[in-house]
Amino acid sequence: MSQASPRLLIAASGTGGHVFPALALAEQLSDYDIEWLGVPNRMETQLVGDRYPLHTMNVGGFQGGLGLGTLKTLGRLIGGIFQARKILKQGNFQGLFTTGGYISGPSIVAAKSLGLPVVLHESNALPGKVTRWLSPLCSLVAIGFEEAAPHLPKAKTECVGTPVRGNFLAATGSDLGLEIPADVPLIVVAGGSQGAVAVNKMVRAAAPAWLDAGAWIVHLTGQSDPDRESFSHPHYMALAFWDNMAALFQRANLAISRAGAGTLTELAITGTPSILVPYPFAAEDHQTFNAAIFAAANAALVFQQQDLNTELLQSKVMQLLDPSNDQLGTMALNAKSIAVENSAEVLAKTVKSLIAAEQ
Repeated sequence: MSQASPRLLIAASGTGGHVFPALALAEQLSDYDIEWLGVPNRMETQLVGDRYPLHTMNVGGFQGGLGLGTLKTLGRLIGGIFQARKILKQGNFQGLFTTGGYISGPSIVAAKSLGLPVVLHESNALPGKVTRWLSPLCSLVAIGFEEAAPHLPKAKTECVGTPVRGNFLAATGSDLGLEIPADVPLIVVAGGSQGAVAVNKMVRAAAPAWLDAGAWIVHLTGQSDPDRESFSHPHYMALAFWDNMAALFQRANLAISRAGAGTLTELAITGTPSILVPYPFAAEDHQTFNAAIFAAANAALVFQQQDLNTELLQSKVMQLLDPSNDQLGTMALNAKSIAVENSAEVLAKTVKSLIAAEQ
């Protein structure tokens, strides 16, 4: 990489919802010299790999009431500001891009103290606390849903959608890598990177009826489901995770999923109808806000976990799979209408423009 190339520090850590959009942006900035700021032992240490130099800092969020843990967290955040400032100065970076979460706090404050442009991407319809608190310090908050803007009254916002990795734009169901006949309905169950044990139990109980109706099921259980191997059937595949989610969603006739912004963006890009069960313990119930957008567009059916049971889930899926019901086709078209397929490209242009303006 030429020394004349603009240098950008990306601070994105923790979940796929934070890391994947940042990776999608980085793919579009091939003419930039990019380095990464993350947290030890989080998924970015595997996903970023040797693609970008990785710096790490030990920061976390405030949990529970005031106490010794609060002081330790506060101390780490303050230390993180100085550490991020040192990285930015020594690396001669021209700007910061971040996707929210704990790591963005010290990173944004450090960049602001150095007079550097900061772009924060918020994928959720209800912005997180860090985004709401620190958005006034950012040059721009790029939002995934228009519905987020009213929650950021003091920030400059631009709706760009949420970037997805390039393989989501190019994938086809035939790339799946699983031996599933082309002419059978496929149900994909995806609980996000942490899985969804409560939903998994309902799915396993309802699965025999779906299988008897001719469906196949790919059930991504996550790593923490103790009953992952408790149900078996030749047309039922229980996997802790699957790398090729792009092809899996392209092939799926129906997804049963949590409502994280990253997953919803992928479902929109692939035009996959869904039954959404927002994670009930998500911060400020933000997944319900995300799911509401898809419900309003008739791209998904939405059920709160406490209102869902095996019988209801089983019957709703059976209705959707009924060949005389064209609801799945309508939902697929509506999901596509939500997608912003060139999100990464638009966001990259915005980042470049802001950094160029500071040169």
